[in-house]
Amino acid sequence: MQSDIEIANAAVLRPITDVAYETLGIPEEHLVRYGHHKAKVDLPYLTSLAERPLGRLVLVTALSPTPPGEGKTTTTVGLTDALHGLGHRSVACLREPSMGPVFGMKGGAAGGGWSQVVPMTDINLHFTGDFAAIAAANNLLAALIDNHVHHGNELEIDVRSVTWKRVLDMNDRALRQVAVALGGHANGFPREDGFDIVVASELMAIFCLTESYADLKRRIGDIVIGYTRAMKPVTAREIGADGAMAVVLRDALSPNLVQTLEGAPAFVHGGPFANIAHGCSSVIATRAGLRLADIVVTEAGFGADLGAEKFVDIKCRKSGLRPDAAVVVATVRALKYHGGVALADLGTEDLAAVEAGMVNLRRHLDNIRHAYGIPCVVAVNRFPTDTDAEIAKVVDLVAAEGVRAYPATHFADGGVGAQDLAKGVLETLDSPSPYTFSYTYDDDLSLTEKVEAIATRLYGAGLVTWDAKARRRLTRIETDGYGGLPVCVAKTQYSFSTDPASLGAPSDHELHVREVRLSAGAGFVVVVCGDMMTMPGLPRDPSASRIDLADDGTILGLS
Repeated sequence: MQSDIEIANAAVLRPITDVAYETLGIPEEHLVRYGHHKAKVDLPYLTSLAERPLGRLVLVTALSPTPPGEGKTTTTVGLTDALHGLGHRSVACLREPSMGPVFGMKGGAAGGGWSQVVPMTDINLHFTGDFAAIAAANNLLAALIDNHVHHGNELEIDVRSVTWKRVLDMNDRALRQVAVALGGHANGFPREDGFDIVVASELMAIFCLTESYADLKRRIGDIVIGYTRAMKPVTAREIGADGAMAVVLRDALSPNLVQTLEGAPAFVHGGPFANIAHGCSSVIATRAGLRLADIVVTEAGFGADLGAEKFVDIKCRKSGLRPDAAVVVATVRALKYHGGVALADLGTEDLAAVEAGMVNLRRHLDNIRHAYGIPCVVAVNRFPTDTDAEIAKVVDLVAAEGVRAYPATHFADGGVGAQDLAKGVLETLDSPSPYTFSYTYDDDLSLTEKVEAIATRLYGAGLVTWDAKARRRLTRIETDGYGGLPVCVAKTQYSFSTDPASLGAPSDHELHVREVRLSAGAGFVVVVCGDMMTMPGLPRDPSASRIDLADDGTILGLS
């Protein structure tokens, strides 16, 4: 089979103006084109659709990720194509890839095989410049903070308390902790600083959660950048940064429209990283899809303990959106891996390991149905090494939990390979739900109680412990009046615990909180657990070493 990039490069794409008008009814004058095959949809036009009824929302999530990958984005695209092929006006809402993973370990995020969004190379690299705009606005605030201190520090900011970090959209562990303003008085006051990756920044979360220009400016103004010497929070509004930052982000706020290989529309807008951020595509794009289409298929990052939880407890809580159904992506390989099979042996049939690994999928299914109250089906993303007996075993194990599982071959066959899955999703959407949608915790709980609710209800933890510094930070955040915010748990994606090697469904483990960060503009509090970093590093053998440019300008090796 051809590689992802070979399939994408050979694709014959429809003009984006045709995709917009013929599939979603968007007139050409409301598009800002970036070449022939990608465009932004004008935000004022989308605002004018406010009275339209909303379509139905399908959330794609997964069991705990494994090194081979489960194909969540691929399934989102394949399901959208299948619904499109069955005559339904469907649209995918995906997250924009970060160039950190593209050049690092994970690769791109445009799907794979015959279930991709295209133009794949553009989407995985600079795309329409959204992440560059977010980085520029973020770093503008950092510069304005240091400039304020340099020119007299009228707000009496304690430079030791500045929490606002600079960002770039690349993995670079050497920038996690740095010193700035060295070289004498003319360069400012030296202090410790650091970089995060763009997609882990508060500004990315604001970008994904905002719903209008006014809301964007308000949220930016609410950002707490540090504290005065009297321990009073200092905001971006007080620095005078909110207007200029909003201007930098104005054009980026309009969602990006592209297409699948089969010509179905897809909004790709907002950032990934559900292990260190909230990991959902933008509210603006999701709501646009719901007003323009009958069914929106969207994804949340990593497993249902991370991405789906943040989708429910942050995105849905802030926006009022509600998923009508969920699709949990599983693979035979992932179940065997969680069942104790070594990576090198995943291609060998092992029904006992499939059954042993079901413990991981079972907990995710319980969480989705009983903690979040969302009806669901399972998509069994089939790989060539899977045997018929293994596929049948997964279907039977899932059926024993009261859930239907649908084997799918969209990677190799495109939308046709996901038609059974699509019919199962449609049946779920059309059936009365036996569940009641709910959040994991109530707003009026303390921040500590919210973290404990996630840890015990979803992760199976026995207790939550805190570094002394994290506990003091939490107390300060609550004292300053932010205790009513939801929490965003940053932890490893590979396990329900903070130990990435603890597979399956560990129980009674300890969730240790190392750091607490306030994201007042985004409207949540981040708790960093275990060894999780908000600036990833490159692996020993990064994807960058396999990416190349041919003499004719063709991009090679991108996946």
